[in-house]
Formats: sequence, C-alpha cells, structure tokens
Amino acid sequence: MNGILLLIKPPNMTSFDVIAWLRKITGIKKIGHAGTLDPAACGLLPVCIGKAAKTLPWFSEFDKSYRVEMILGIATDTYDSEGSILGKNPVKLEKSFIESVICGFAGETEQTPPMYSAVKVGGRRLYELARKGIEVERKPRRIIIYDIDILDIKDEGSYPVVRFDVKCSKGTYIRTLCNDIGIKLGCGAHMSFLIRTGVGPFSLADAVTLEEIEKRSGEGDIESLIHAPDIVFRGYPQVILERKDVKRFINGAMVSGLPDINAEAGNYIRVYAEPERFIGLGTVLCVNGEKAVKPVKLFLD
Repeated sequence: MNGILLLIKPPNMTSFDVIAWLRKITGIKKIGHAGTLDPAACGLLPVCIGKAAKTLPWFSEFDKSYRVEMILGIATDTYDSEGSILGKNPVKLEKSFIESVICGFAGETEQTPPMYSAVKVGGRRLYELARKGIEVERKPRRIIIYDIDILDIKDEGSYPVVRFDVKCSKGTYIRTLCNDIGIKLGCGAHMSFLIRTGVGPFSLADAVTLEEIEKRSGEGDIESLIHAPDIVFRGYPQVILERKDVKRFINGAMVSGLPDINAEAGNYIRVYAEPERFIGLGTVLCVNGEKAVKPVKLFLD
C-alpha cells in the first residue's frame, strides 16, 4: 500500500503517537508523517505510506497555513500555554495599534527558533537542553509571513485574546511569532491554541478524523482514504509514455523524442505508463533540440 493519508491530528497527541496508533490500527508498518505538530496543536497532518515516503522532501518545502489564538499580556517560557508563566502585564492598548503591529510582521524576516523545539544544536535537541534549564545561542532563520488575517480581538479581562489566520513559509514557528508580537507590543504574549489548516496544496477540508480511519480500517476499506502519491505533484505537467519507453524509464534511462511534453527543460514532470498508472517523477531535458525526460523518483511496487 503506497499513498498519502490526510488526517486531522487531535490535541494532546504527539505526531509520533498518531503514527504508532495508525500502525496498530491498520497493520501497516511503513508509515511516516510529513511535518510535526506540537502535542497541544491540532489540524492537518499528512502521512506518507510505503513508497510515498519518497515525497517527504517536497512536503518539507511546502508553505503552511494556520489558525491561531494568542493571549496578550502573558508570556511563557515555551511561548505557548504549555509552559511556565514568566510574567503578566495587563494590556491597555488600542485595537487599531494591536492590529497594525500584528500585520507589520507580514513579509520576509528572520526568526530565532524557540528553545522548546526539535531543532538540533551541537547534536542535541533544543527541548532536551531547555528541560535541563540550559539555554544556548540559536541561529536565526529566514522566513516569510505571506499573509496575516486578524479575525477578532476580544477583551477577556486584562488579557485580550487575538484570533488570526496566517500563511507562512517552511521553518516558521507560530509560537515564536506570538512571542515576538508580544515583545513588539511591549506587553508579552503567548500562543494559546493552534490548528494547522493547510500544507502546500492540501487543506484541512481534505482530511479525515482518527475515528473515520478506525471505522474504515475495521470495514477493510482503509484504501479508500489513501490518495495516490502523484497528488503531491499535481501542480506539475504530465506525460504518458508509450509502452516501449516505460521499461527504459523505470530502469533509470532517459527517454527522448517526446513532442507532447508541455514543460520547459529543467522542470519536473509527472510520468505515467497509462492515464491511471503513475510511474514516477521526471526532469525535463532538451537533447538535440528535442524534449526528453529523465527519472528522478520512481513509485512503482
């Protein structure tokens, strides 16, 4: 069984917990997730099964979308509600000012990963050091906040609650974004809730719950929930090889003389043996003035 399963991770489960649960429920051993979610967070978690694990490098490059809840005036050491409170500052700020500061984070910038994260420094996970009370210097990363859409700002006593949607590049920590917003506002802040609503071309609306997966698995119908691996590459053009060229391609050889290729040299292209049989991903070449394709990843059993 090879393919992509789009599921909704519930809160209070680690991404690894979800994979262990899936292996037990389905009996499938070769399963891996494509993008960790914090235990307290929930939302879209793509899972790669079998040879679909070859798509992981593409998932790691995808942009992400989130719905966020942030509490102003309370800062924590983990930048979320799971951590210890570092300080409380009653907030007396105009909503218009809060909105302008938050929206000012849109664009390309540098962000320092939080100590409570899986980033490695000197071969050690940062969260392992943080749990021992050790803080080390972290290198900032270039990230892009493509869009921030503020949904509402509600006065909850002295500590307003802000809800907003954000679309960002890979490597962005929403917890850090909330903490940085709190610093910019001068009152502190932390992320109180997070749901991932999108990963690249995939939406939360495409995903299924663990309850649905368990039900389908019990009915012997788990395959109906699994998408073919080529769903990851649906933004690329495609080519259908003639029967005589299929063997050459799957053996790693370049296939030339393909006039129907609708892609420029150097671009990726989906390769099929027939309209419904995905073989793999190829790279388009130009050889002696003709289009050709060279295999990059194969997805055959």
